[in-house]
Amino acid sequence: MAIAELIRIVSRSSPMALAQVERVRAELAVLHPGIRTEVVPVTTSGDRWTGDLARLGGKGAFTKEVDAALLAGEADVAVHCLKDVPADRPLPAGTVFAAHLRRDDIRDALVHPGGLTLDRLPAGTRIGTSSVRRAAQLAASHPHLVCVPIRGNANSRLAKLAAGEADALLLAVSGLERIGEEARITEILGVDAMCPPIGAGILVLQCREDDDTTIGTIAGLGHHDTWREAAAERMFLHVLQGHCNSPIAGYAHAEPDGRLSMRGRVFSPDGKQVLDAHEWAGALTPEDLGTSTALALKRQGAHDLIAAIPH
Repeated sequence: MAIAELIRIVSRSSPMALAQVERVRAELAVLHPGIRTEVVPVTTSGDRWTGDLARLGGKGAFTKEVDAALLAGEADVAVHCLKDVPADRPLPAGTVFAAHLRRDDIRDALVHPGGLTLDRLPAGTRIGTSSVRRAAQLAASHPHLVCVPIRGNANSRLAKLAAGEADALLLAVSGLERIGEEARITEILGVDAMCPPIGAGILVLQCREDDDTTIGTIAGLGHHDTWREAAAERMFLHVLQGHCNSPIAGYAHAEPDGRLSMRGRVFSPDGKQVLDAHEWAGALTPEDLGTSTALALKRQGAHDLIAAIPH
């Protein structure tokens, strides 16, 4: 198959997004020495909007303009954090995921200027996060702490922390690592303490589905186990039919011997209700594993819990 000489990569223009593009460019250079790459930065409506994300239509606000540039032929590849790509609806017609990069750390981190861990934070400490998933789990485990809404990319959140808008932050470990700020981490929270979002730590490369040359050029960047985990997780979210105010968390894990499992959790926003399921794939496909895990939660009442949350 022919290899593209030039790959134009469209991405959000935040420092985090551009750091992610640099990873793709570096991996492409190893896979295809001599290949040329260009960056096509866009600013999305999600980046410009400072209010409640639900009023913009949720996570799609971070991908819409990127998708448009790809479909218009202004770029060949889009780089997305999988957790920002809505799973409750199909990918835009005419596009496909061509590669899932090897997964980064899926855990969340506490950033506290005084170096305290989560269990040592005094009552009333303001935790900056706009994630309903994090807020619900904090309400369940640390009800004496106060979540305050804080939006923006990781760099701007760190700046808001420094400006005193919050006393501490919860951020993704992988995001802090990508922007070179991992030294800020006070404590890494285990997945039992803070169950991650669907698609955590996964970068995906999206192409036009008829662009065989680009797909063939970048397919070698894909990591098979990451694809299996992502397929299970996104089907899990699709079957649950959550909305952007639904505190849903979960992750699939591929063992070295090939076995695949999925942990899924659904919370009430106040953290008082916690539904939990853990399933093994056995002979099931990744998608069927995601379905099975979601159905286990539905049998516990997940549908009614999600439906009762305003959005």
